Amino acid sequence: MQHTSTLSDAMKDCVEDCQRCHAECLETAMNLCLDRGGRHTEPEHFRLMISCATLCQSAADLMLSGSAFHERQCALCAVACEACAQSCEEIGGMEQCVELCRQCEKSCREMSGSAPRERSATKHRAAAS
Repeated sequence: MQHTSTLSDAMKDCVEDCQRCHAECLETAMNLCLDRGGRHTEPEHFRLMISCATLCQSAADLMLSGSAFHERQCALCAVACEACAQSCEEIGGMEQCVELCRQCEKSCREMSGSAPRERSATKHRAAAS
């Protein structure tokens, strides 16, 4: 019996972005950051990387399972990815992590319906009323 996916192409892309970001954040934290020490292992930064990895994996799992909670999880994941990318960029030496976090943030914002262009359009309409 062949399984046919019910996931949209956009959701499949988001799942893949979340899985890549999860793997990169976890691997970078556990290897590069622990090896380099210093700012790379400051508690706030290190916890953020692990939280980002966890939230990305959870978002992917909820999308794959068809959960009604995936939109909320994707919104939270986008916030974590944005913070993680910023932290990694400020510390430096984690360009791949920054890139994958930003891609995941974008995908998750779109999946959650909280993409910046949508929010600004909503604000614009509210201001015009």
